[in-house]
Amino acid sequence: MSSSRPRRSGGRAARQALRSAPLAQDISPVRAGMEGGTYKPLSDTDMLRIHTAALDALEQIGLSQAPESGVKAMTAIGAIQGDDGRLRFPRALVEDVVAKANREVVLYSRDGAHDLHLSGNRVHYGTAGAAVHLVDVENNEYRECTVQDLYDAARITNTLDNVHFFQTPMVCRDILDNFEMDLNTIYASCSGTSKHIGTRFTEPDFVPGAFELIYEIAGGEDKFRARPFISNSNCFVVPPMKFATESCEAMEHCIRGGMPVLLLSAGQSGATAPAAIAGAIVQAVAECLAGLIYAHAIKPGCPVIFGTWPFVSDLRTGAMSGGSGEQALLTSGCAQMHNFYGLPGGAAAGFADAKMPDMQAGYEQAHSSVMAGLAGLNMVYEAVGMHASLLGFCHESLLIGDDLLGQSLRCVRGIEVTEDSVSLDVIRSVCLDGPGHFLGHGQTLDLMQTEYIYPSLGDRSSPKEWLENGKPNLVQRASARKREILSKPSAAQFDATLDKSIREKFKIHLQ
Repeated sequence: MSSSRPRRSGGRAARQALRSAPLAQDISPVRAGMEGGTYKPLSDTDMLRIHTAALDALEQIGLSQAPESGVKAMTAIGAIQGDDGRLRFPRALVEDVVAKANREVVLYSRDGAHDLHLSGNRVHYGTAGAAVHLVDVENNEYRECTVQDLYDAARITNTLDNVHFFQTPMVCRDILDNFEMDLNTIYASCSGTSKHIGTRFTEPDFVPGAFELIYEIAGGEDKFRARPFISNSNCFVVPPMKFATESCEAMEHCIRGGMPVLLLSAGQSGATAPAAIAGAIVQAVAECLAGLIYAHAIKPGCPVIFGTWPFVSDLRTGAMSGGSGEQALLTSGCAQMHNFYGLPGGAAAGFADAKMPDMQAGYEQAHSSVMAGLAGLNMVYEAVGMHASLLGFCHESLLIGDDLLGQSLRCVRGIEVTEDSVSLDVIRSVCLDGPGHFLGHGQTLDLMQTEYIYPSLGDRSSPKEWLENGKPNLVQRASARKREILSKPSAAQFDATLDKSIREKFKIHLQ
């Protein structure tokens, strides 16, 4: 027995080293943009009924409180403003704009290595949100977020294979001036990661100044317009069925500045959206169709993401319940409606009601993340790091979530059934000519990297090995990995000349 241990240990070490070696993107088991769409909670009849109801809502109810510039633009292409001030949208107008809308949107990265191609059922996972608290796992408490926390989240994201974009997930509570907060949010995000970034603007008047910073980072306005590496997350609507005046004005600035826009409708079922899951989807679809018309009226063909983003209420208390099965169904249904229209879309999944990265967080995050991916959602927002129904963000959860999303993506990839993969010849060889097991077979060795994905932080050791390794704790391992990442310079940091120029022109708080 003693002589067999070194061989077993050495073989295991060799296999682990093999699995740790970087894989070419085309043979990696999972990657950004894999095709989902196998999970369909809505039938074709269901989707048609939701579509018809959304058209009725736009034609009969309409939306109120559009800014004057929006009213002028939308009525010029066929919207009708009634005596009650509400804009209504004839069916023919809606169908015409949908027919002319982009079927593919590219969200560019600064480095060119992480561009996201949004079309069909291609799935991408990333961060998002506006958490005001950081989850401090070491002290089991919450504290206010800072710009350093945002920067650290971007730096961590830059190292994660399964987190494909960085939409700003928290609010920099240590910066009191809102314009400076918007600028520093952009600076911290861009200097932390070269992946695509989504951001928001506090007021429309801040957008031109923010674009000065963005064009500076890009190396000029023309370069940003050619490859816009930042998109605007825009809550253009205040459910139910009201335009958000200032957000709409900011959206107009962004569209004219060459920035893609996420049209975000975030009703809450039972509060600002119907309690019926189907009804919440109808309202979100109607509101986003109105947003699509608005964007088209400002600039035909501008890149937009159809952001049906309804949330769930716990109807006992009225509080948000992001980790619920109903939320997973809502998001999956929205993904189907995006595909129904053939439009690039995004919605929320993967966030937890749990306050800490515990078992509750795990099951809440996992079921909605995998369902959204299987439904073929193009952009799965808030998929990692978010706790307390979007009130708290956790760096350790971001790292643990990368493992979770790897498994979700493996489910999205599905099962490839080919002449080779049915493995009849392999079974015949092992059973009739071989050792009676598949451990050393060539197929097993060939597929161990390309067919299977392995967790970075998750522990798969035996109880004996776990004990010998010091009983590793998942959250503690994530904290150690966080410290390791943050001990090194950011791979996305600006060169010294550009950083000096930015700091001379703008008040940068990050040291």
